[in-house]
Formats: sequence, structure tokens, C-alpha cells
Amino acid sequence: MHLNDKTKDFSQKAVIFDMDGVICHTNPYHAKAFEAFFDNYQIPYTEQEFEEHMYGKHNSYIMTHFFKRAISGEELRKLEEEKEGLFRSIYREKVETLPYYIEFLEDLKLHGFRTAVATSAPRANLDLILDVLKIEEKMESLLASEDVTHHKPDPEVYLMSAERLGVSPAECVVFEDSFSGVTAALRAGMKVVGVLSSHTREQLPPCDFYIHNYSEINADGVLNLLNS
Repeated sequence: MHLNDKTKDFSQKAVIFDMDGVICHTNPYHAKAFEAFFDNYQIPYTEQEFEEHMYGKHNSYIMTHFFKRAISGEELRKLEEEKEGLFRSIYREKVETLPYYIEFLEDLKLHGFRTAVATSAPRANLDLILDVLKIEEKMESLLASEDVTHHKPDPEVYLMSAERLGVSPAECVVFEDSFSGVTAALRAGMKVVGVLSSHTREQLPPCDFYIHNYSEINADGVLNLLNS
């Protein structure tokens, strides 16, 4: 998927990135934070449960599953704040992208693609990563957990991103690593690249393309996906 024509104008096309497992490989650090958090509350967990009920899920779902009762409202806010604070303290000095992400992002911007982040994580997590990586100015839209009513696998965050970008959903390519995230993007009517940082391709809904890191795709490859 590598071509070298740098003359096209892709301004009415967009790439939307999930964050955890897509921009940065944060899942191992989320697991560490959840382990400490659940230990504090004497909540049992297994690695298989993390794979099925934590990665790519919103905190309201995660808390409800592991606490075995509905967690919502002020209780959810406090528990989420506690767990995500643990994550940020663990991850703050570890922030780095998946290999070649910055080069890929720069290639997209050179070609005129509009770009966005659409994450189920809290805004504070997004702000931490944007601040360290210095990529906020390269994004035309930033959406986090607080910005939507319905979380992935609902397509709301991706449809809202397309609207903010001024681009048709059919002209958007989403990079996702989780079952719920891929499902949300497909429901939004977008092409999807599966990022195999946390799951195998067999564990995800069928995607249009798959990568392990960003050396495996470039801006022209994204255009090829949109034209296929």
C-alpha cells in the first residue's frame, strides 16, 4: 500500500484514530491500573476477563461487569476518577506512540487529510497523551468520553467526528484495535483499519485492512481503501 504521489488533495477525506491501543499501546498500563484498583476493592479478575470485558470498553461497562452490579452516576464518576488517576500516574513517564505513528500522521497531513481522535477514554487521559506527543495542532477534532451520550459500540463518537470534520462518513477511515471500536466504526458506515496491538484479526469484526504498526500503511494506502 505504498505509493509516492504527493500531489493529491485529500481535504474532503478524513482519518479518525481511536487512542488506546491505536495511537499509544496503553492497554498494559490500563491493566496495571485496574489490577491495583480492583485489589483495593478486593474484586477478583483474570487476564481473560480483561481481554473480554476491559480492553476497548467504557468505564461504566467495566465497573458494572467487575463489581457485578450497576455502577452509574456519582459513584461511577468517583470510581472512574480513582482508576484513571492511577493510570495517569503509571503512564505519565511511559507515553510513546505505536511505531511510526508520527511519520504516518505527518504523511496524512502532507497529503491534506483531515484527522481526528475519537476515544472512549476520559478527556484527562487524552490531554495527557496530546501534551506529551505534541500532536493536538494536527487534529481537526478531538472527542473523549465526556463528549458523547452513547459509547462504543454505538457509532455516535464516529458520526460526531465526521460532522465536526465536515466529511461524509463514507470518506472516513477509522483506526481501531477493539471489537467494540471496530463495530462502532462499521455502524457509522466508515472503512476500518484494524490495529493488531491488543487482539488478533480473528478476535475483531472483519476490517478493510490490518496493521501491526504504521510502517505498513501510508496516505496513499488510505486513499486506496476509500476508493475500493
